[in-house]
Amino acid sequence: MLLPGTAAFAQAPASALNAPNTQTPEAAPSGTSTDLFVMFGSDFDRPGLLPRANYNIGIGHTFGFLKKDFLGDELTFAYTYENSGTHGFLHTAFGEHTESVGLMKNFPLPKTKRVTGYTWIQTGITSYTGNPQVLNRLDSGLSLGAIVHFNDRNSIWIQESYSKVVTVPWYTTSSIGYTWSW
Repeated sequence: MLLPGTAAFAQAPASALNAPNTQTPEAAPSGTSTDLFVMFGSDFDRPGLLPRANYNIGIGHTFGFLKKDFLGDELTFAYTYENSGTHGFLHTAFGEHTESVGLMKNFPLPKTKRVTGYTWIQTGITSYTGNPQVLNRLDSGLSLGAIVHFNDRNSIWIQESYSKVVTVPWYTTSSIGYTWSW
């Protein structure tokens, strides 16, 4: 699934806020940040390309000491709701509710500082509602995305995800979201 997408932002110590800026952007200090994200998207379930609404909210935390880790530098937790009923973007009795954890890797793109990229690996438990019994299944996903940074606290991100739920055909999700960092 998705969700998510978050951005990693460096935070300067308070003493650095009053000092003159002597660092180049490439030499800016790396640190930690916490990101709150919301995302709206559309799933295309296979087979048949059935459109489904996909809404996500989550939180991520970037760890400075993981910046050089090739797998990721940000741990995430997200909740996703997907309409699994017959009318794609409206709520129906059939829903899919997923709680997932993820590992995101943020990386710079050449010749730009306003746009960065990320990869995101997620796994979690998804629950199908609307049946006589709630059905719980393992859900795993991979995402690739881009983040447009407006400033150190606000960004928009765009992502494409590939997901697979045990016993359900695979699906992709195209999403756009907003992240607020502190």
